[in-house]
Amino acid sequence: MTQTKNKGNLIAIITMCFIFAMISFVTNMAAPFGTIWENKYEWAGMLGNMMNFAAYLFMGIPAGKMLVKIGYKKTAVIALITGIVGLSVQYLSSLVGAGTQVFTYNSQPIALNLIIYLLGAFICGFCVCMLNTVVNPMLNILGGSGNKGNQLIQIGGTLNSLTGTSTPLLAGLLVGTVTAKTSMSDVAPLLFIGIAVFVISLIIILRVDIPEPRANKQIKYERSPLAFRHCLLGIIAIFCYVGSEVGIPAQLNFYISNMGFVGSAAIGGSFAAAYWGIMMIGRACSSAISGKISTRMQMIIVSSAAIILVLIAIFLPESVAINFKGNPIPAKCFFLVAVGLFMSIMWGGIFNLSVEGLGKYTEAASGLFMTMVVGGGIMPLLQDFIAKATTHITSYWLVVAMLGYILFYSIIGCKNVNKDIPVD
Repeated sequence: MTQTKNKGNLIAIITMCFIFAMISFVTNMAAPFGTIWENKYEWAGMLGNMMNFAAYLFMGIPAGKMLVKIGYKKTAVIALITGIVGLSVQYLSSLVGAGTQVFTYNSQPIALNLIIYLLGAFICGFCVCMLNTVVNPMLNILGGSGNKGNQLIQIGGTLNSLTGTSTPLLAGLLVGTVTAKTSMSDVAPLLFIGIAVFVISLIIILRVDIPEPRANKQIKYERSPLAFRHCLLGIIAIFCYVGSEVGIPAQLNFYISNMGFVGSAAIGGSFAAAYWGIMMIGRACSSAISGKISTRMQMIIVSSAAIILVLIAIFLPESVAINFKGNPIPAKCFFLVAVGLFMSIMWGGIFNLSVEGLGKYTEAASGLFMTMVVGGGIMPLLQDFIAKATTHITSYWLVVAMLGYILFYSIIGCKNVNKDIPVD
């Protein structure tokens, strides 16, 4: 019996890690696609990303309720079908609507294809929100919570970073240099890959057994997860984290792509890909040590290091440059890429600390947690506004502020001071 259970848990872990990988692949399409739309509409660069993450605001709590009512497997199935629809709608924007004006903004005609693309990005946001709501608590539960739970989340996060690396890299290779003729049809192969992988994921989920820890149980919920201070502060921390995680490479991509030399978009994409790639290394390292070094200690170290690197990038003169593929790239860009190493474990670390000791409130907390992932849309958009009003590099002061809060959470805010609340 124990052997059968362990085998079932292993299959569930592998499945959850596979889904974790897909979340990043789809999410990271928004920033490189944004360079295409920004070339047509200067203000639209981060709108796709905003729509993707705005969906979390609407879907986070319902996704948590879905876990409670219909379970992990059915929620994942609905999410994957939603993802197939969302990517298909984004592809549709490459086929129709380019010559159809919908309205005018700042005396500039806005075509229907932009609206279609943003709708597709919004639908994909519903998908990845539901998938995130499933994957994170499931891996935490399968690992027995605590440091072991964090270890499984970091393993899944490693695969998440691997696919996240491929998205901007492939987009950069497909586009090369963004010109007036560049359109969504140039990145259609990336959308086809996403649709195909979602279909494969759906088939896998339908064929495997997923543990349902609270299935067929009548559970009474006397309180809200927000009654736990460490959960409430952790939800704010994830808002700041995702805002930083997305904003750092997105703004870096814009910064390099706008330098104007031949192939600048491809190099910008490669730097963004390197950021996600180095995150994979950090998560792999964390998965190896999480059984021995506490999540809290890891979080204190990485949040401090990330702040230091961003500050170096801000203050380092732009004249200090490194030759990269025949072009002088400011050295500050390399420091911003390096931040990815320390950002890497924050997602799993914050989630692990936030749900520690919540028991029956874990699923509801996961929904609230995902709602605040909307920070990945709001804060990069705010950072982009700051960049346009000042400079790309000045906008990184917003990142410093968000990382400062995460450091506070790691030191003080993550402590569970509500152990008197029953969770069984």
